[in-house]
Amino acid sequence: MERVRWIFAGQLGEQFDDGGRMLLVEARSVLERAPIHRAKAHLILSAIRHRAAELGDRVEFHQVHRYRDAVAGRDDLEVIDPTSYRARALVREVGARILPSRGFVTSEADFAAWADGRGAKRLLLEDFYRAMRQRTGILMDGDAPAGGQWNYDHDNRQPPPKNAVTLGLPDPRWPEEDEIDAEVRADLDRWQAEGRVRLVGADGPRRFAVTAAEAKAVLADFVESRLGDFGPFEDATLTGDWTMAHSLLSAPLNLGLIDPVEVIDTVVAEYRAGRAPIASVEGVVRQIAGWRDWVWHLYWRLGENYTDSHNALGAHEPLPAALLELDPDRIEANCLSQSIRGVAEHGWAHHIQRLMIIGNHALQRGYEPRQLNDWFVSMFVDGTPWVMPANVIGMSQHADGGIVATKPYAAGGAYISKMTDYCGGCRFNPKVRLGPDACPFTAGYWAFLDRVEPVLRGNHRMAQPLAGLRRLADREAVVDQESRRDNL
Repeated sequence: MERVRWIFAGQLGEQFDDGGRMLLVEARSVLERAPIHRAKAHLILSAIRHRAAELGDRVEFHQVHRYRDAVAGRDDLEVIDPTSYRARALVREVGARILPSRGFVTSEADFAAWADGRGAKRLLLEDFYRAMRQRTGILMDGDAPAGGQWNYDHDNRQPPPKNAVTLGLPDPRWPEEDEIDAEVRADLDRWQAEGRVRLVGADGPRRFAVTAAEAKAVLADFVESRLGDFGPFEDATLTGDWTMAHSLLSAPLNLGLIDPVEVIDTVVAEYRAGRAPIASVEGVVRQIAGWRDWVWHLYWRLGENYTDSHNALGAHEPLPAALLELDPDRIEANCLSQSIRGVAEHGWAHHIQRLMIIGNHALQRGYEPRQLNDWFVSMFVDGTPWVMPANVIGMSQHADGGIVATKPYAAGGAYISKMTDYCGGCRFNPKVRLGPDACPFTAGYWAFLDRVEPVLRGNHRMAQPLAGLRRLADREAVVDQESRRDNL
């Protein structure tokens, strides 16, 4: 029997197409589960419809309410194992033949062999990253890492240039919308008017790739215009430059539009040709073949209940309306307001805005981790069920008690002042922790440590911060102030 390849929204690129008949299902129920950023809804629908148009007569394309409306009763389906527990349960329920997953540098079998071979050792990113490079030869000179170092984090932490408005780089090459995008926009307008979907955020022009050709163009533009500056300013932020030197490839990668190995081979070739610095190229390799692969494998390794079953720091506060509705005008702290404004306008923010501003704020204020995880999934164009748990529950919120990260990623206003230009336009003072000008991040940092001290007392990496807390002369006043703070 000839099998029909059923592809999902994370499998829209050439690496998931072996040349046979295809089945593509647009299920509106996916958009109805929770409020979703309009840019993300648009991106998903546009990518699916563009792929259906590309495949032409080879594809069965169904636009239905639920997946089951298109696949129930069929016995001719095969599926490359999809990217969520929900989807994997569905394809097994309908009896599809399952093929190994694709779209990552390290296979699930390779990761399992590495992890099982470690015994009781922790599954640390750095260990995985080095083992991956040794196994694949990526950015290696024989048995040694290219350039003589495994990572260049120390070189990739430069603050933004002083008094700069932007990095001064050319604008990214934006995709051009077409009639499919117009159709998607009309459908979203109608569904929202009918109350079928709850859309949040701006309906701006589409800024992320939805086809393999567009993704390749984004990669080429990144290599030509921004790769050299990516490393040094990887962690820096400027109010007037929302993209900085980032690649904008996370969304097309997670849609399966471009193979991560192609991205890595392209940037490594630039280094080998002497056209890109090792620190920038290694930074890209670390993010894609290191971190992205690692959180993918941890999603399966940690189990389906990981997101629901961890709240080590006892965080139970609900997310405020300013975040749920992406309303930056309700937020006084300029760094958080500008970061949420970027999410509202683009459905995207770079990793420092996510981790050290939005995530840091949520950690300090004790927002419920599962709710925050779901918010990141729904509000970011690259948010998927597999990518966020280790990032949010583990790294950002330390809700798993140290499985993913060895300490909480908490910081005061001094870090934000160093790495961004946000503090200059803020009514709060990052050097002040008490009084009307007290920075909610600086004061919030100490109030957070006060709240979680009993839990973190045995963490050796927190010994110095907790010792500082115990020496704080105005500790009680700061804690009291932050307990009564009703501004963000």
